[in-house]
Amino acid sequence: MSKKILFIIDEVELKYFEFNDLVTNFWFIKEFLKRNYKVSIAIKSDLFIENAQAYVLNRESYLKEENIFYNKEQQKQLINDFDVVFFRPDPPVDINYINACYIFDYVDKEKTLLINDPTEIKNFNEKFHINYFNEFVPKNIVTSSAELIIDFVEKNKEAILKPLNRCFGNGVYYLNKDDKNLLTIINNMTESGKTPVMFQEYLPEAKFGDKRVLIIGETVLEECIQKLPGDHNFKFSIHSDRYFKDALLSPKEIKLAQTIAKKLSERGLYLVGLDVINEKVIEINVTSPCYFIREINQHYNIHFEDKIMTCIEKLIEKHFSKERLYAVNK
Repeated sequence: MSKKILFIIDEVELKYFEFNDLVTNFWFIKEFLKRNYKVSIAIKSDLFIENAQAYVLNRESYLKEENIFYNKEQQKQLINDFDVVFFRPDPPVDINYINACYIFDYVDKEKTLLINDPTEIKNFNEKFHINYFNEFVPKNIVTSSAELIIDFVEKNKEAILKPLNRCFGNGVYYLNKDDKNLLTIINNMTESGKTPVMFQEYLPEAKFGDKRVLIIGETVLEECIQKLPGDHNFKFSIHSDRYFKDALLSPKEIKLAQTIAKKLSERGLYLVGLDVINEKVIEINVTSPCYFIREINQHYNIHFEDKIMTCIEKLIEKHFSKERLYAVNK
């Protein structure tokens, strides 16, 4: 009997659901449907609690002529009626995002596999918690203090400012110690000392872009794409074929990725994308990491979705094998 899968996707993805092969969820859902899984979709606002049970208003998806579609009619269903839930809305991790994560506190996680576990997403900030792996990351400071930030920038001469709860490079700035707008930018981004931000040392190799290292469970995938800075920008900012190239992982990058994969997998964070510059991890993406499937297919001349699906199916089977063993022993 095929397993029932639920994807919690972003509102924008729901709006442009069909034909959107730039989006990782498009490929995931399509591959599950091709393998005869039953796949439903929902967005954060479709999640709710009733009588201390977690529910969702979901829409069934289907495959037609190699593209995915969904029925507009919603169905009320217990989340535990699904075997696997992929929780993949995009940041910002605001109060609505956090409240959606709370819903899963009422889900039996033995019965339903959560990828990634929303409780752990809530507890793991993609910028802040790179410091769990301090030996692999650039020097950084997380604070709302202008005095501490200015001292950090002056010591390092150049730095990258990152808001803690956004994605796709939104609000990320390059600054140097001689920038005449330094204090103004700091005050704006910290809301005059009320909101913490991250400042990271600037890595000169950033001009060549950053590698996206892809992890599924404890498996580090060897296929790797390099994201290149956009025109008139110091960072990757435009999802266009012009700004990608294939890349090789160094032995050190593979080792650090394996170390991170093991630790995060133990926490229920199975789908992870590392952003790496010069063997330094600048970000650990756990909310809705992009796997750049279309781009990797083009650069490597492969069907990357097949390899990914093999890894995901092994992950699912491992979970339910443990569940069966637990039920027998009980």
